[in-house]
Amino acid sequence: MTESIDTAAVQQGCLTKMAIEPGSPARYVLRAGDARLDLNACLGKPLSLEWTGAIACTHCGRATKKSFAQGHCYPCFKKLAQCDTCIMKPELCHFFEGTCREPDWAERHCFQPHVVYLANASGLKVGITRASQMPTRWLDQGAVQALPILEVDTRQQSGFVEVLFKEQVSDRTNWRAMLKGTTELLDLAAERDRLLERLGSGLDNLRERFGADAIRVLDAAPLSFEYPVLEFPTKVVSHNLDKNPRVDGTLLGIKGQYLILDSGVINLRKFTGYEVRVAA
Repeated sequence: MTESIDTAAVQQGCLTKMAIEPGSPARYVLRAGDARLDLNACLGKPLSLEWTGAIACTHCGRATKKSFAQGHCYPCFKKLAQCDTCIMKPELCHFFEGTCREPDWAERHCFQPHVVYLANASGLKVGITRASQMPTRWLDQGAVQALPILEVDTRQQSGFVEVLFKEQVSDRTNWRAMLKGTTELLDLAAERDRLLERLGSGLDNLRERFGADAIRVLDAAPLSFEYPVLEFPTKVVSHNLDKNPRVDGTLLGIKGQYLILDSGVINLRKFTGYEVRVAA
């Protein structure tokens, strides 16, 4: 990272999701407006966040009383393609119906190769992402293992493949289990082979629909990830800035987009756009 990063300061700004670099362990940077805080350097030390009561839309910058879709005001939530239902459920893409909110945005983001992967954050799960988002996507989830298994031509196609895989495996992470640090390691290559065999006919049907080369099996090796955690919680208690605008505690770890404090955990991504004062 080339940004100027403080290791001890009182800073103020609107939260965006933490920046993460893979490593042993991963390196985390808290971002609040223009302020940057090296969280790895804060491990074992007091940390406090206080919400000022202000929220700014991450897209247009206007003040909003409530955050929609992780940091948007309501008008942006209703008009942006990145906030549409098909982002969470790509198989519902309606671009070819002529009703896409932002066709130019869709061509840049949705009509690009996507990867279908297996990950292990709290157990086996299936997911999708653009190739450019690897490995950030897995670090954001707190995955300890990940394996790309298929590549497809468009986001919609990745959605159809994911729906097929959900017949056999979950697409969700149990965030409480992920934060307890008790996830057992899996043989992801063996799980891939098992699933590809079981779902072979379904994949063949999708290839007949989209083309023989539209869904490609990847020859990739499993990846593993480590996180900067001094101590995992035995009982997960979650902080909510909407209910209590101040969070204090000793920073015991960072995993996914969560801070692990001795007083509880907080998902910073949930509060994207919230203006906070950070003291470390």
